[in-house]
Amino acid sequence: MIKKQRRKTPTVKIGSVAIGSNHPVVIQSMTNTNTADIEGTVEQIILLAEAGSELVRITVNNKQAAAAVPAIAEKLAGRCCTIPIIGDFHYNGHLLLREFPECARSLAKYRINPGNVGVGRQHDDNFRQMIDIAMKYDKPIRIGVNGGSLDQPLLARMLDQNVRSSRPLDPDRVVAQAMIASALQSARQAEVYGLAHDRIILSVKVAALQDLVRTNDDLASQCDYPLHLGLTEAGMGLQGTVASAAALAIVLQHGIGDTIRVSLTPAPGSDRGDEVRICRQVLQSLGLRHFAPQVTACPGCGRTTSARFQELADRIQHHLATQMKTWKTQYPGVECLNVAVMGCVVNGPGESKQADIGISLPGAGEEPKAPVYVNGKLFKIIQGENMIQEFQSILDDYVARRFGRQAS
Repeated sequence: MIKKQRRKTPTVKIGSVAIGSNHPVVIQSMTNTNTADIEGTVEQIILLAEAGSELVRITVNNKQAAAAVPAIAEKLAGRCCTIPIIGDFHYNGHLLLREFPECARSLAKYRINPGNVGVGRQHDDNFRQMIDIAMKYDKPIRIGVNGGSLDQPLLARMLDQNVRSSRPLDPDRVVAQAMIASALQSARQAEVYGLAHDRIILSVKVAALQDLVRTNDDLASQCDYPLHLGLTEAGMGLQGTVASAAALAIVLQHGIGDTIRVSLTPAPGSDRGDEVRICRQVLQSLGLRHFAPQVTACPGCGRTTSARFQELADRIQHHLATQMKTWKTQYPGVECLNVAVMGCVVNGPGESKQADIGISLPGAGEEPKAPVYVNGKLFKIIQGENMIQEFQSILDDYVARRFGRQAS
């Protein structure tokens, strides 16, 4: 599939982060702490920021959570963490934002679910209150429509119209159309109330991959608002990782999407930052952003009976991740580095030549020598027990020579 040109949208500023237009696709995540637990929430926000999240959303569901937001913001600032914090509101957001003005002021953006702000006249009044507060404090909003909490009166009307139609659609298709209608109607109403066009982000999120692709394709064709992408409930482990990566990749490849989140169900005791790292790898694999050097390594076969290439690939991967803490400031551009660690003569030399720097280790029955290629040319042949250490040293020298000159 050929990658389509990025869809044109206005730029929406969320604190120091710009979303939309020609800006890079932004990674965001969400805490799963009790927001009233100030220390625990601060620690998780910092963990997510260190993993690479550029925006973090927190639940603001009651008075205790709303009262905690200013203290969370203050503690983050005291620890030099400037990541913008987004408030996630459902049902009572209009009440909390009005009762806790410091909460409204401390948040960088408000997430509003139009399916959870009331019914009928109450819906309009509650929604307007949140828009008025957003304008008062000059905050952008995300109108986030979820398949599991869709505006039921709107859905009922559209289903009823569909039944009476001469060419009725499949009910699932009507649900998708209702989600899009809810998002667009809410955005237009927010603008009627006075919110600027470039202060609005939209999302239509579902749990199924094909539904996500279809609804976002349709939504993107009907508006120019920046779009937030993600499956609402991706699942755990491998299932959640693959589903999220596949869904995001398809939509991003269509040129659609300005900010993304992977909603991965965490395993007990696991690192919440995993969902951020998946986002980073999706964007890097698509060539949309670069965060760290890539290691190309073969999967192994009967020709690679030795585990040495596996050990080397793992060691180089770990070494690069560790060094990036200082390399990203010391050697600008190093995140675009491509390293190859190959296990035999079949693809080893070819892949190593195509990388910036690569090594082709000897496979079963091959002469115990490993050619190292730099910038497509044979640089050195190494052998012996210190092969791993020697290649790592060559790699470090290459990084210093190539990217050190750029820094100076």
